[in-house]
Amino acid sequence: MNEEQSINRRDFIGKTAAAVAGFMIVPRYVLGGKRPDGSKYLAPSDVISLGFIGTGKQGKGLINSFLGTNEARIVAISEVYKAKSQLALDRIKAHYEKNTQLGAYSDVPVYTDFRDLLARKDVDAVVIATPDHWHAAMAVRAAEAGKDIYCEKPLALTVKEGRAMVNAARKYNRVFQTGSMQRSWPEFRQTAELIRNGYIGTVKSIKVNVGPPPTPYDLPAEPIPDGLDWSKWLGPNAPVAFNSELAPPISKDVFPNWRNYREFGGGMVTDWGAHMFDIVQWSLDMDNSGPVEVIAPDGKEHPFLTYRYDNGIVMTHEKWDWSNAILFTGTEGELRVQRKKLETTPSSLATKVIGENEKHVYHSDNHYKDFFDAMRKRSKPICDVEIGHRTASVCNIGNIAYRLKRPLQWNPKKEQFKNDDEANALLGRPMTNEWGIKI
Repeated sequence: MNEEQSINRRDFIGKTAAAVAGFMIVPRYVLGGKRPDGSKYLAPSDVISLGFIGTGKQGKGLINSFLGTNEARIVAISEVYKAKSQLALDRIKAHYEKNTQLGAYSDVPVYTDFRDLLARKDVDAVVIATPDHWHAAMAVRAAEAGKDIYCEKPLALTVKEGRAMVNAARKYNRVFQTGSMQRSWPEFRQTAELIRNGYIGTVKSIKVNVGPPPTPYDLPAEPIPDGLDWSKWLGPNAPVAFNSELAPPISKDVFPNWRNYREFGGGMVTDWGAHMFDIVQWSLDMDNSGPVEVIAPDGKEHPFLTYRYDNGIVMTHEKWDWSNAILFTGTEGELRVQRKKLETTPSSLATKVIGENEKHVYHSDNHYKDFFDAMRKRSKPICDVEIGHRTASVCNIGNIAYRLKRPLQWNPKKEQFKNDDEANALLGRPMTNEWGIKI
């Protein structure tokens, strides 16, 4: 080996050693693999970049849930109430200061127009946590922009808006998770599997105890607070006077009451109903269908709002002993379920281990990680957009029956009422030119 070759070799070895030394001090989270507790580190290429649209009361909880997976970074926010976006920024920054293994915090831009967020190339998916009247207009545009979508429940304010969301997700091949996170909770999965496997016999009746339908908006005008873009809060809706019940200040850590008014939400029929009717749909294996009749309370034969499925099962919206809960009655037993509580008759069913060869439903233990897994696999998550739409439809047609005060025949395949122009006219709604979508 001549002297030049020897120098080159020493130089190569030296540079390689330096590179190896540099490589060894790269933070472990950059390389993938597992932490000491067995959980996975994710390489930067596997971390999902989220854009958050809406950072109020529900958005705040979702920020915690998504960051808590250690699989995502929030790279942009869209919020029309400045004080609420600042709270979100503070929350995100505090999370990175506490969890240094996730990497360094970088400033998160805030947009008052969500379309600016959708235009960003670094956003993989959006989380829509706005009032219901905005869901469809945002989700359809997000799909068109090539973003995967996590959208809060109830999925849509009207049946036609829900179908437009499904169509957009399918057209643009988007992964779409509805925020009905009870499907990722064990007591509800056990409920669905017990019902599907016939452990209470043939289901005869179902009672769903959630609150009342919405009323028309009638609150008095109040001064619009500083930092709130009221016209963008209203978005696709006709102008109405501001009232803080719709968008409470940050000094009130409460869920806002827009959900009680027909223009913005569906009352408790959709707010809690979207959770509880969803578990009924799941348990009855009706995720692609729905009831065929809905009967308004008449004070006589039908004291409660009553749904009938094609297989004869009757479901009522009525109060019983548990709030925000479901009572299934079958030929061989009963099942009562609400969050964190499952009771059965016979009692042994509550902890019954469903056999390997019996019917099982989609298993998810974490609604947010399930969304990310589906994004990576390009598969449908546990509460795909069609499922969310079908559940919202159950709620929405119930509200139409309440409004019209008479029985309605529903065709779940065509998503229309039979021979009822007045009822069919309520399956959609007018929207403003700037923010509306085709429904």
